[in-house]
Amino acid sequence: MKNRIYIKDLKENVGKEVIIAGWVDVRRDQGKMVFFDMRDMTGKVQGVILPSYKEVIEKAKLIRLEWVLKITGKVNKRPEKNVKAGVMNGDIELEITGIEVLAPAESLPFDMSESGYNLELTTELDNRALVLRHPKVQAVFRVQETMIDAFREFMKKNMFFEFQAPSITPAVAEGGSEVFQVNYFDKKAFLTQSPQLYKQIVMSAFERVFSVNKIFRAEPSATTRHLTEVVSLDAEMAFIDGWEDVKDMAENTVRFILEKVAERNAPELKLLKAELPVMIKKTPTFSLTEVQEKIFKVYKRDVRGEKDLNPQDEKEICEIVKKETGSDFVFVYGYPTRKKPFYVYPNPENPEFNHGMDLLCKGLEWLSGGRRINKYDQLMEHVKIWNMDPKKIKMFLEAFKYGVPPEGGFAFGAERITMQLLGLKNIREASMFPRDMERIDERLSE
Repeated sequence: MKNRIYIKDLKENVGKEVIIAGWVDVRRDQGKMVFFDMRDMTGKVQGVILPSYKEVIEKAKLIRLEWVLKITGKVNKRPEKNVKAGVMNGDIELEITGIEVLAPAESLPFDMSESGYNLELTTELDNRALVLRHPKVQAVFRVQETMIDAFREFMKKNMFFEFQAPSITPAVAEGGSEVFQVNYFDKKAFLTQSPQLYKQIVMSAFERVFSVNKIFRAEPSATTRHLTEVVSLDAEMAFIDGWEDVKDMAENTVRFILEKVAERNAPELKLLKAELPVMIKKTPTFSLTEVQEKIFKVYKRDVRGEKDLNPQDEKEICEIVKKETGSDFVFVYGYPTRKKPFYVYPNPENPEFNHGMDLLCKGLEWLSGGRRINKYDQLMEHVKIWNMDPKKIKMFLEAFKYGVPPEGGFAFGAERITMQLLGLKNIREASMFPRDMERIDERLSE
């Protein structure tokens, strides 16, 4: 739109005639004057139509919330007594002299005001197209955008090369049956569970790589922490000395993300009343066995010898570490080798356990990673043990025939971390268009 001024720039145009465009956020009639709070993608501003503009007043009487308007007016400083401190554009006001209706809107089905908005999650998702306009919902995704941007920024600062992995694969990277099968020109294929195999292929050429990819999990569960489609942030790096190098890179990545969210999203964090988790100078790190011993000692629950941590275990070890160190984060390593995918590197001193690790925060897994097998013969041995068809992963195995350095990597889901960062109750709140067993935009039961 020619000559349009964004609302964030109005302060630079005090005393000037301007054109703005956006939505009616609030409408108030006060005697012979009409007030509009207008919003665009950059912010909000109050506009007033004075009694002298009779034609504009008459037009304004028909306008309701969410109408899209093109407005002509003069930017004025507010009198000292009318200044709203701490509010965007609280010291200016737009004297509206002309209105062009770009699109009317139907009456809203519920209260969209900042104070009155209080929907059940199901209702919110059923009305996603409208709800995305609400500042609290937008705040969630502005934080998520920063998080993804910060991940990219940190990766590039550390010489990681970005690539895009395919979503359709001939084989299952993670093993198991929780995959979506697709008919690919009369051949069997799958929606990817992970870009892992492609990540390692590209790493074998570029040394350090990362991707931001959609992944798909056909998990038959309807929990508050699982989706069938998520955004996965993946990194892989060559020439490591051990899994600890991967741990350090993962920790530094998360630390950078937290710093950038704090720096760039202060208004959103305030609006959502969110406090970022605490990451101390060096994140506590324990083996699975050590974690189980701690849980037994503190909570008298004997989970020693179990092959993995369940949700209660994750919650309790995070509580223990928080009390002992002040950290909201803890690394857990040394899981049973057979509980992880075939490419995870077994501990040479005790092959029953591997050089993989998870980062937990406030009782929730944030990321997983570790060292990978880089030698072809060892990979082939694991392919046989895991009962995999080498023909299905031929391209992956091919890379390791021709020399791959010691390497490892990590991955985490954007939605899960967004949920944790902001204290959301359900991961669906952290997905703009959530996919689960019961929903593809609309509820499947309908």
